[in-house]
Amino acid sequence: MDNTVSAAIKNWIPYRLSEVEDETVCRWLYTGDIPYSKPFFNETILSCRALAINSKLQRSTSSTAMLPQWAQLVDSISPTAIIFHVSRCGSTLISQLLDLQPANIVLSEVPIIDELLRKGFRDNKMSEALPLAKAAISLYSTKRTAEQQQVFIKADSWHIHFYKELRSLYPTTPFIFLYRRPDEVINSQQKVRGMQAVPGLIEPALFGFDAQKTMDLSLDVYMVKVIETYLQAFIAILKTDKLALPVNYNEGAITIVNKIARITGITITAQEMQQMQERSSYHAKHPQQVFEEAPLQAQPPFYMEEVFKLYTAIEQIRNNLL
Repeated sequence: MDNTVSAAIKNWIPYRLSEVEDETVCRWLYTGDIPYSKPFFNETILSCRALAINSKLQRSTSSTAMLPQWAQLVDSISPTAIIFHVSRCGSTLISQLLDLQPANIVLSEVPIIDELLRKGFRDNKMSEALPLAKAAISLYSTKRTAEQQQVFIKADSWHIHFYKELRSLYPTTPFIFLYRRPDEVINSQQKVRGMQAVPGLIEPALFGFDAQKTMDLSLDVYMVKVIETYLQAFIAILKTDKLALPVNYNEGAITIVNKIARITGITITAQEMQQMQERSSYHAKHPQQVFEEAPLQAQPPFYMEEVFKLYTAIEQIRNNLL
């Protein structure tokens, strides 16, 4: 029976939650041999949905309760590192560079992991959500080639507020904290706003916000307050977690990848490093475009005073580790 189920779910992933007759179920997607190489996993899902088997009217669904059972039947790799970030700070490029190694599975902002964590938060049922999230991660971390040995997870930026829960699942996994000058983050957000930058799209309570008090804030001020919560969490965690590593965008992508290699014990060959150096010259989300930085204001706005204090504090922690 186990072998039958294992064969049946090969190359299938649970990719979203649905409510059916007052029950939360998982919808499944066949991946075939499509690699998980897009900058964001949403893009990989779109590619998979184009496969003929996923175009059938009959949807493949299961109870969420089946996830932990089926996760035990796959040849899964435990996470090598989880990358947390403040958004627009090079995390997409870092994950793309790591993806150049055939030995790595790179899971970049997988939607169902976020759905499970946030549903547990909303329903006040994290104890039920965590085994499901761990099972989903295992199913996504299934070895699909003989070369694959490591799994790197790029979390959504707000997942730092699930630190305690994720650390309980993976007590020996290095956590990478990637950050950037706050005004540079805001500069990028002004072009295209992420979910976390728009009030109400992510539960305000997850950031510790009173929803009413944030309604009248401008988008830039709101995002600055979000970044403050990220940096506050990074600083608090770095005081006690010896497996947490702070890295600043301004160190450069190659330096950051080398730091990740050291803390995780992976080896990067000369050929892979050359590929990484070439790739790092291009835009993370648009690989055909050469990356260019937009100019900053000469003086950051007044409402960034507190966030820059936090930025300075985490820089002091990082410099002390050098």
